[in-house]
Amino acid sequence: MAEPKREIASLDPVWDRITSEAERAIVEEPLIGGFVHACILHHKSIERALSYRISAKLASNEMSMVVVREIVEDAFAEDPSLVEAARADLVAVYERDPACHRLLQPILYFKGYQAVQAYRVAHHLWMKGRRDLAYFMQMRVSEIFGVDIHPGARLGKGIMIDHAHSIVIGETAVVGDNVSMLHSVTLGGTGKEEEDRHPKIGDGVLIGAGAKVLGNIRVGNCSRIAAGSVVLEEVPPCKTVAGIPARIVGEAGCDQPAVSMNQMFGPWKDPEG
Repeated sequence: MAEPKREIASLDPVWDRITSEAERAIVEEPLIGGFVHACILHHKSIERALSYRISAKLASNEMSMVVVREIVEDAFAEDPSLVEAARADLVAVYERDPACHRLLQPILYFKGYQAVQAYRVAHHLWMKGRRDLAYFMQMRVSEIFGVDIHPGARLGKGIMIDHAHSIVIGETAVVGDNVSMLHSVTLGGTGKEEEDRHPKIGDGVLIGAGAKVLGNIRVGNCSRIAAGSVVLEEVPPCKTVAGIPARIVGEAGCDQPAVSMNQMFGPWKDPEG
């Protein structure tokens, strides 16, 4: 007599949840069935789904989807930390973006998430000395998503870029873990300097829409940069800066500004009177 089949516990509850959400999405909107199957349900893991999604977006007449997908899959196989970062970014978007109600959404629809994952592959290529291929990836990410992240820049895990329109991050920029930024943010230089010339953003920083952080300056952990600010000098940890040029207007207001996404602050009071 054959033994009854035993249920095997899921080895990847995140991927199980994504596929469950995908199946439910098709029930609710059958017209997207082919799209959701191609992007999610035809794959056995989150890395396979991401390799398909990235290659589908970045492929062109100059480089086929098959070739781009092979590049992405090789990168994931060679460096498992890329997939670890992709998962952390996915959770960051889900937890911080009020418009994100399912883990499925960033993979399918959110160009900020997709652009960051493509950047991570380009950075992997850059670090392996495959500079021209990395530049090609950067070019396509900029063309398709409107996000221009130099492959030499270093981004931590748990990155959330909301809306992700007109993002520019320079070659020697460093972005810590659990950073959130909104659209039209620039982490740039101040002129034609060479070598180390871009900002260093600490962990847990919140950068508001349209903010420009320029030069080789440090933005301390868990600080906030108000929308539209131009930051030219170092920002201490746990402070809020605002204005052109930016100056300290108060405390950060909480332990994790990038997680709370609270961009409101009270009127600034001049400490000298």
